[in-house]
Amino acid sequence: MNFSARKASRKWPCEGFGRTFAAMVTVATVLLMLCAQTEPAAARKHGHSLWGDLFGETRPKLRETRPKPRRQAALPASVPLPQPRPADAPVVEPEKPAAAKQPPAEVGKPAEQAASPPLPQPRPADAPAEQPASPPPPSACRLALTDAIAIAPSIPDIKGPGDCGGEDLVRLEAVVLPDKRRVSLKPAATFRCPMATAVADWIRTDMAPLAASRGSVISDLDNFDSFDCRGRNGVTGAKLSEHGHANALDVRGLKLANGQSISLTDRTVSRELRESVLHSVCARFSTVLGPGSDGYHEEHIHLDLMERHNNYKICQWDVWDPLPQIAPLLPLERPEQAPPREVVAKSDAAKSDAAKPDAAKPNAAKSDATKSDAKSDATKSDTAEPRSGETRPPTKKRRENRRF
Repeated sequence: MNFSARKASRKWPCEGFGRTFAAMVTVATVLLMLCAQTEPAAARKHGHSLWGDLFGETRPKLRETRPKPRRQAALPASVPLPQPRPADAPVVEPEKPAAAKQPPAEVGKPAEQAASPPLPQPRPADAPAEQPASPPPPSACRLALTDAIAIAPSIPDIKGPGDCGGEDLVRLEAVVLPDKRRVSLKPAATFRCPMATAVADWIRTDMAPLAASRGSVISDLDNFDSFDCRGRNGVTGAKLSEHGHANALDVRGLKLANGQSISLTDRTVSRELRESVLHSVCARFSTVLGPGSDGYHEEHIHLDLMERHNNYKICQWDVWDPLPQIAPLLPLERPEQAPPREVVAKSDAAKSDAAKPDAAKPNAAKSDATKSDAKSDATKSDTAEPRSGETRPPTKKRRENRRF
């Protein structure tokens, strides 16, 4: 089919309308192209698109966050100037800076000494003196332990590591007897006041009469240990001993004025004397440890006032008997006038029986049987009840070795 613009007029009679429609389409296309190029700029300016206006789409307007500048008051047209200074006004010198007032530091001294703070002013003579903190009032035990009982000056409280130390402490130097004589503690002991009072009463009431029974008086007390911040029995890491609380005394013996010494753990000392000391200390102190208690108290006596539940007391001290002078290693010789022993006669009879021929063995067996019957009858007679009118001696029971 041959088609061209010239032949169009012949095929379509409405040639003029077709040309007009084509021109309108061309103009609309050009307008759309122009609108597409100007749409982004218009959208940025007005905040909405062209299509939104056509189809009714509306977007909320964003609220401005920029604060509006405040309006400043209008300045006056002319600012007034200060009046000139009068000629007769006094002249005021400007203040110099603080650094200029300080004198220059001496040569050869560091800057720290030059900038050192000023020394305080001397105290005026009429100013009242500062009074130190008043010490706590003395306890009832301290008031009762007077110089008529013991020489025991008070010392400050001790606060050692852990629970070591104590309060209301005294230094017990000597005990004053009722006749005004003094029993020195060598060396002086550090105690709590109740422990010092107990030691003084023990020496005055019990030990002084004991020494008088031996015809002398007490002059010294051998103090083996008193206050010592350590564990029990000197073992590292053990529970704190009562010595660490200034509540214990280790005593080895007493010294008399006539030169004699009473060692409480010596076996050669009279047993009666040591037992009397044992009963006196166990009645006064809550803990008494001596020989036989453990391996740590074989040469001294431990005394303390440890508080326990229901006032429980421990008294462990075995008073040993003296050792024999000569150990009985060999038996004593048999005296000449002693009767012959039955053991030898029986052994000779056994030898003679063994030397006899076998025919004599039945008779020997019979004799042995008769002997065994005789022995059984003897044992039965011993165990049988006594006859009327006869009395048997009472059997002696063995005394038990009780631990005190």
